[in-house]
Amino acid sequence: MTARTTTPATSEVSAATYDRLLDEVLASFEHTPDPRARQVLQALVRHAHAFLREVRPTLSEWSYAVDFLTRTGQRCSDTRQEFVLLSDVLGLSMLTEAINDSDIEAVTDSTVLGPFHMTKSPPRALGDSIDMVGTGTPCLITGTVTSAAGQPLAHASVDVWQCDENGLYDVQAPERIPAGHGRGLFRTDADGRFAFRTIVPSHYPIPTDGPVGELLKTADRHPYRPAHIHFIAAAPDTAT
Repeated sequence: MTARTTTPATSEVSAATYDRLLDEVLASFEHTPDPRARQVLQALVRHAHAFLREVRPTLSEWSYAVDFLTRTGQRCSDTRQEFVLLSDVLGLSMLTEAINDSDIEAVTDSTVLGPFHMTKSPPRALGDSIDMVGTGTPCLITGTVTSAAGQPLAHASVDVWQCDENGLYDVQAPERIPAGHGRGLFRTDADGRFAFRTIVPSHYPIPTDGPVGELLKTADRHPYRPAHIHFIAAAPDTAT
């Protein structure tokens, strides 16, 4: 896709035509029975029309956009979600998380779950290692789970998972990475503290062999996620 170098001016006649078209489409959704669905659909129409009026795509650019979304859907499977990847790259996944996150400043911000969380991480004792291979650089992780008021939460669950030193999760290479490697479910002590041993995780690239990789190449953006460890903390009668 090539960028336009000029943008034709919008005449008053053109603007009136665009406004009339927008009004007609909005009116077609006016009788949507569900109020929330009506709100979402009409907002989508308004913002989509505003976007097109701003960038003024050529017909070839519009055709490319339709083809891009078609190929994005075709790249999805039981083991890969290219649309989620697109949402991540555009910052929409994190924006949705932020919108639905707690508005209490004292709490830790939430983030996207990612595709490699398991509902049944292996239970481990405090101080145990989640490294089942022993080939990476060892490190110690410690922390405290508290309420928004800063009170330690005893016996809170702390679910952790991470990739190995090569940037792979156990489910990505089951032929060489033992199931449960880089994972653990811990319980905090009486003072809300937890600790476990692990290895330093590696950065790793998101898939680049599909439409999202094509987008990154067009934008001259690298595909790497920084090294990180995932945490989910939960406690009875406590919102998380």
